[in-house]
Amino acid sequence: MLITAEHLNFDYAGEPLLQDVCFSLSEGEKIGVVGGNGEGKTTLIRLILGELTPDSGTVVKKNGIRIGYLAQNGGYDSQATVYEEMRGVFAEDIRLLSALNETERAIAACAGRESGQDALFAQLSAKYEALTKRVAARDSYNYEVRLKTVLNGMGFAERYEQKISTMSGGEKTRLKLCRLLLEDPELLILDEPTNHLDIKTVFFLEDYLSSFKGALFTVSHDRFFLDRTVRAVYEIENRGLSVFKGNYTAYKKLKAEKTARLKKEYEAYLEECKKLQEYVDKNRERATTAKSAQSRVKQLERLTPATKPYLPPPPPRFCFTYDVPSYENVLEGDCFTVEAGGKTLIENACFSLKRGEKCAIVGENGAGKSTFLKEIVRGKNRNLRLGRFVKIGYFDQENAELSADETVLGELWGRHISADQTSVRKSLAQAGLSDRDVYKNVAELSGGERAKLALAVLQGEHGNFLIMDEPTNHLDLPAREALERALRDFSGTLLIVSHDRYFIEAVADEIAEIKDKRLTVFRGGYESYLSAGREAAKEAAKEKEEAEKAAYLASREQKKRASHQSREERAAEALRRQKLAEIEKRVAALEEEEKTLTEEISSPELSKIYSELQKRCLRIEQIHEELDAAYAEYEKYV
Repeated sequence: MLITAEHLNFDYAGEPLLQDVCFSLSEGEKIGVVGGNGEGKTTLIRLILGELTPDSGTVVKKNGIRIGYLAQNGGYDSQATVYEEMRGVFAEDIRLLSALNETERAIAACAGRESGQDALFAQLSAKYEALTKRVAARDSYNYEVRLKTVLNGMGFAERYEQKISTMSGGEKTRLKLCRLLLEDPELLILDEPTNHLDIKTVFFLEDYLSSFKGALFTVSHDRFFLDRTVRAVYEIENRGLSVFKGNYTAYKKLKAEKTARLKKEYEAYLEECKKLQEYVDKNRERATTAKSAQSRVKQLERLTPATKPYLPPPPPRFCFTYDVPSYENVLEGDCFTVEAGGKTLIENACFSLKRGEKCAIVGENGAGKSTFLKEIVRGKNRNLRLGRFVKIGYFDQENAELSADETVLGELWGRHISADQTSVRKSLAQAGLSDRDVYKNVAELSGGERAKLALAVLQGEHGNFLIMDEPTNHLDLPAREALERALRDFSGTLLIVSHDRYFIEAVADEIAEIKDKRLTVFRGGYESYLSAGREAAKEAAKEKEEAEKAAYLASREQKKRASHQSREERAAEALRRQKLAEIEKRVAALEEEEKTLTEEISSPELSKIYSELQKRCLRIEQIHEELDAAYAEYEKYV
């Protein structure tokens, strides 16, 4: 058992946040944690880590447990390059390999010494055997493969030499996740790990976690991610914790069944109580029925009270409207280029949107998705033209348009000064902001609360062309589902950037992909886009096969032409091929001999025979020299 929590209670600002929470987490378990904003998900993580102390109850952790933790905005700071810093994870593997090589050379150096060196030799051979076992157990020889696999999969393939200090906050968070994956902890705790990942990187992370041998405890609002990575869901609701077996889809089904069952049991309980009470009230005063009425009273007292189903707060309600519809052509882009920081992101692209179309833009981080949206909003690119009567409503993922020092109420009311306070507060309440929230400064809000405020502001702009950059970041699941419904019902035009695949599938009817500076539009929803990607992969495989066939035919043609060469040229070519074949054969034999000698050196039996072990170590040194000479000779004939 890795973690055991018993009867945890925790209050925040004098109000109960978690009550009587109990759970246990075993080796290899994969847990997803869901719940509304402010329900206590991150607080539960901090209680597990020991950063917070429960008001009562206990958290017991396995002695010496290795925990890796990624906070929502937990970046990685260093002056080193990406590769240098991540390579530091394998410091022990590097040390072991270095020690192994030094020991191997020391054993070889014993050759020719007097037999009085037996004690030193025995010491070296024992050390070599121990090091070999440790290297094999840790798989140290493959540390660079693991390092590059994770860095490349997480989007750092071209950035090994970039200094970490020059990266954005999202990139640093992504790099912190890389380090955690490489450290391979017993328990990996992730708080919203997909917030800063593009779709391609999320696919890699899902695949990586599916084979991760440690335990996973993740808070996430990414429904596809939860479906692919977890095998149980912890739901925090109404200050308590409930456990559901299975992934997110299974959780939704089991939760609905549980709610329906509790509701039915509670209604049956109320009906039984009503029935008994009516009998008692009707028959208590009659002498002939007073005894049976008293019996019903005792039945009432013996009834086990049924649990009244918890009714969660209503989800936010969003509604996007506009006053005047736009003309048919909302956006026209012909041969346009998008640049940022002197770098071309999109080149010579064409893109258009008609009234009522809903398009999602996808692509890797840094491809230019957000920059493209801002280019449209600014209206300074002459090759990107808006149609007549188009009114833009823009949602910025950083919520930069919100004033940090303003109150929530003042922020919205200040944009609609002719409105009364009641209507403004009603709009905030519908967006999911409580009476306590309205007098907070914007700077005090959580990420989810700021997003809800920004959406309330967007509603008030009455744009007929909504441009939204990562609108679901930080929103809890009920809020995401409410936003999905509102955008499906929106009759205007929509252009969104999102990494939430579930959200894209629910809202978009076409996908625009930015890749290799090109912008390609796929008609149909997200599944159609994925199908097109699979077809493209098949086509690429077919092209590769055809290229290999063409290379084979070209080779045959080359051989045919070679047959017309002069006798001297053909003889020289034959000699060259013969030399190459001989060298390749010699290299293969040397490598096989080195492998055999290394296995023999590692055997316990041979470690006691000084002369034999000494001979093999010396021979390995000779093999290295012969291989170097063979490689050098090979290059002459290539």
